[in-house]
Amino acid sequence: MNGLITFLEQKVSPIAAKIGGQRHMLAVRKGIISTLPLTLVGSFFVIFLNFPIPAVAEKLTPFLPILDIPYRFTVGILALYATFGIASSLAQSYKLDQLTAGIIAVMSFIVTSIAPARLWAEVSTTNLTNNKLEIVAAGRYLNIANLGAQSLFGAIVTALISVEIYRFMKVKNITIKMPEGVPPEVANSFIALFPAGACLILFWVIRHMLGFDINATLSNLLMPLQGFLAGNSLLGGLVTVFLICFFWILGIHGPAIMGPVIRPFWESSIADNMEAFSNHVAATEMPNIFTEMFLQWFVWIGGAGATLALVCLFLTSKSAYLKELGKIGFLPGLFNINEPIIFGAPIVMNPTLTIPFILSPMVMTVIAYLATITHLVPMTVSRTVFTVPSPIGAMMVTNWHIMAGVLVVINFLVSLVIYYPFFKVFEKEQIASELAEG
Repeated sequence: MNGLITFLEQKVSPIAAKIGGQRHMLAVRKGIISTLPLTLVGSFFVIFLNFPIPAVAEKLTPFLPILDIPYRFTVGILALYATFGIASSLAQSYKLDQLTAGIIAVMSFIVTSIAPARLWAEVSTTNLTNNKLEIVAAGRYLNIANLGAQSLFGAIVTALISVEIYRFMKVKNITIKMPEGVPPEVANSFIALFPAGACLILFWVIRHMLGFDINATLSNLLMPLQGFLAGNSLLGGLVTVFLICFFWILGIHGPAIMGPVIRPFWESSIADNMEAFSNHVAATEMPNIFTEMFLQWFVWIGGAGATLALVCLFLTSKSAYLKELGKIGFLPGLFNINEPIIFGAPIVMNPTLTIPFILSPMVMTVIAYLATITHLVPMTVSRTVFTVPSPIGAMMVTNWHIMAGVLVVINFLVSLVIYYPFFKVFEKEQIASELAEG
């Protein structure tokens, strides 16, 4: 075991840290995470669109078209916001103007995603929700369907390419320089003139003259991977859980490594579920089981590694240090913050606690998966912040289904059982260390 730990510490950990710190990976992670406030707000309105109390749902029916609007302008165009966030983050790492980079990237993404449709005359249509006649005026229209989470990978590619073009032209001085004394915002606008033109022409030619759809191509190429990691594959879910826990064991923030790879799939999966739920599909019939919310509420109880159980065991410990650590870590752990435990115990590079840290979440994943496919627990249909206590969070994202809270309690007890023998071994080691020091 010591040899394995040494190998991981010396060989694997530096590589993982380098990958996690790579500027493009960081930009993708930061950019997508920056959209979380919007998806949280959108989730709030999804619940109103499918209110769990029938009497209230009936009263809300006439207002469904209005209640649908906030969802469409948050989750419905998620990729558009992510484009700006990714480009802005990457530009910051290059010390470029973030606002300019973000605007150029958004333009590039829209050009690659949408072909404006034109109505030459007004059209009459009937709203199927309230049976009212609606008039669509003549003009040009953009179909926002292509700006949703399904286009996230296209957003990533266009954002990164746009910033790299901007950087290349600035480094090569292919810019318009303004005299000294010109306000910076004006100077930056002229500096970005050639990069903006280059990006516009490049993506216009690719999408509208050559007919190459970047979003559709990437989606088709990556669809099998999405179905594996963030669909309904138990193996894919277990692989995701294992890798996140594994990187934490190395002392590296698991999602920091996995985020750029898995988060676009997570966002797309939860967006698919939210879209289906907004169209009144039953919560047990959602397209995807393995969303970020599934792992957050049914597996990461207390944080990655399901460490709330370990915190509770620490509270009962005969070791003075572990007991005190349990007191310190309990309140953060209740709100799914477990860095005090991961680095305080420590769990990082700890041969005794490594096994339950990985094993417990994987067993809980299997239990939650079985509960979901047997319809004991519905699938996740919205999202909420990770700092909500797990039973409440689980019920919130499953449209307030009581069995989701029950599943959290069951999984917590399972993690308690798995952690217990390893805790006793670690406690014995800690007591011996305290006696030797004291």
